[in-house]
Amino acid sequence: MTRKDYAVGVTVAEGGLDEPDQKFYETYVCGADRNYTGYCNPKTDKLIDAQSMEANPDRRRQLVWGIERRLAEDASRPVLLYARFATCRHPQVKGLVTMTNSRFNGWRMEDVWLDK
Repeated sequence: MTRKDYAVGVTVAEGGLDEPDQKFYETYVCGADRNYTGYCNPKTDKLIDAQSMEANPDRRRQLVWGIERRLAEDASRPVLLYARFATCRHPQVKGLVTMTNSRFNGWRMEDVWLDK
């Protein structure tokens, strides 16, 4: 993939964060290292910058989905699937706070306890 020596190729999302900044800047902006298709659209880059600076979570979500739509329509790197995950725990587990923007990050256990 990095040599761009392919007709059709499939890669998994390579980053460990479920964060639009990490995905967009690493994969879709002009000249990004993991932009294997060479996709470059300055208008998309500006939208990516706008979502990165947006403090309102609802507005940022709208911007991110708009960028996702644009990337799909441009066939820059089609998404074949979005994995769906859930967090389950026993009711005795107390103090566990999971992140709202990631299924992998934020599992800090210093405030977690079992209530028997």
